[in-house]
Amino acid sequence: MTDDPVSRDTAIVAIDPLPVRLLKRTVLVVLGPFYFLFVAFVPLLCARRKGFRGWYWRLVKRACSRLLWLLSIRAEMSDAEKQALSDDTGSIIVINHRSHLDGFTLMDVVPDDKWFTFAAKKELCDAPLLSTGFTGAGLVEIDRSSGKVALETLTNAVQEMPDRRSVVLFPEGTRTKTETLGQFKAGAVLVARETGRAIRPIVIHDSDQLLPRGKFFPFSGTIRIEVLPPFVCDLDKPVDEDVDRLRNAMMAVFDNG
Repeated sequence: MTDDPVSRDTAIVAIDPLPVRLLKRTVLVVLGPFYFLFVAFVPLLCARRKGFRGWYWRLVKRACSRLLWLLSIRAEMSDAEKQALSDDTGSIIVINHRSHLDGFTLMDVVPDDKWFTFAAKKELCDAPLLSTGFTGAGLVEIDRSSGKVALETLTNAVQEMPDRRSVVLFPEGTRTKTETLGQFKAGAVLVARETGRAIRPIVIHDSDQLLPRGKFFPFSGTIRIEVLPPFVCDLDKPVDEDVDRLRNAMMAVFDNG
């Protein structure tokens, strides 16, 4: 991201007139809780049905798209980049983390024929209401109390995944507060080296401009997502060099965005 005020202003240009935005947000406040409770409760009734994971994953993706629509937020990704993800196999997806909108935006723009899932901390998967849905959607349950155990769990999960499915990792570990990318943790590179998968970097722009820290309702505007070419680890070099090389490749795109 640059410090150019024009680029910042462009991100938060409202995509709907004010009356439309107010109407959409009223619908979200009044009806949204019932809809999203429905999405959360569906697995309790249907998790054992044949083909559950496939249609439930699409249901969750549609829910994310509807949420962004009600918030008057548009997610942009080029057709060529969508096709690249549709054709993507044998990868681990790595994306920078700017705000709470990032996961919803990724769910919205990634084509249905690209299967992916997220790694989630064990505490979320232990929640009674959410655990069935998370398990059904194939989330990778991570115990963060032990880095070694977490890495082994993630590696084993990736090794067992079909070639067309990818796990999504946030290499910064948390939402960064800096104007550029935060420092990367080595987890994604270590898993890629251990499993032989490539890394598919994705760069997200401006989500923090629409939803700054401490703000509950986001501004209306546009979030841009760029898909980079596959990143292949160099097993002849130290892990830290791969981590730096990955971060530099993503940072070059992010800072020029």
